[in-house]
Amino acid sequence: MSDFRRSSIEFKVWGRFALFTDPLTKIGGEKCSYHIPTYEALKGIAKSIYWKPTIIWVIDEVRVMKRIRTQTKGTKPLNFEGIYPSERNPQKKETPPNTLAIYTFLSDVEYQVKAHFEWNMHRPELAEDRNESKHHIVAKRMLERGGRQDIFLGTRDCQGYVEPCKFGSDEGAYDTDGELAYGLMFHGFDYPDETGDNNLRARFWQPTMMNGVIRFSRPEDCKVSKLIREMPVKKFECGQNLLDVEKEEPLSLEDMT
Repeated sequence: MSDFRRSSIEFKVWGRFALFTDPLTKIGGEKCSYHIPTYEALKGIAKSIYWKPTIIWVIDEVRVMKRIRTQTKGTKPLNFEGIYPSERNPQKKETPPNTLAIYTFLSDVEYQVKAHFEWNMHRPELAEDRNESKHHIVAKRMLERGGRQDIFLGTRDCQGYVEPCKFGSDEGAYDTDGELAYGLMFHGFDYPDETGDNNLRARFWQPTMMNGVIRFSRPEDCKVSKLIREMPVKKFECGQNLLDVEKEEPLSLEDMT
């Protein structure tokens, strides 16, 4: 059984803007951010810090550190109606490559996040890569370096930054505000390689913020879901399209303590 203390990380994430939306409404139109980050957005940040198909990040809690504020801006998203006629489809209507839309972002955001990883039991072919201490050490090292990949707050338009922190430290804007309940919101996606089911589903839940802290339900505990489409499982093979953790950069004795 996994030792929770040896698989968890705590980090602070912040940025000038954030846009946490229901991805089912991503294609075109006006967008208005949720007031709180979604499970999937925070899981994406954890995966940008460090990820292997051997593991699945589970987001435990998020703490809202700054007062929730919004800012509306005009943007020019790509026009998904089609751009220009092509040889394949000469009848395609010619439209401008961009359109104008009004987006409502969260402004000046900061969160504390607690997360841990678990083994992806739907990847038996990667069982030899299940070295908990090494995955944990590499994850913490990548966190200290600001993440292995770029950090985004809900969308690529919103750059974010991460650094280690102690969850619950410092003063938060909602520490004494009591309970605040939200309605039905997007929680995350059920990806085929994490469920063993060749379907992509969207999950929904009803979060409650207590004194600025939101404790997330586990994905399997979300009662509302929607089938999006069939999706095959991507195959990984050590040495082909995956570098196992044993071949990550050498670990020092200091890291192992």
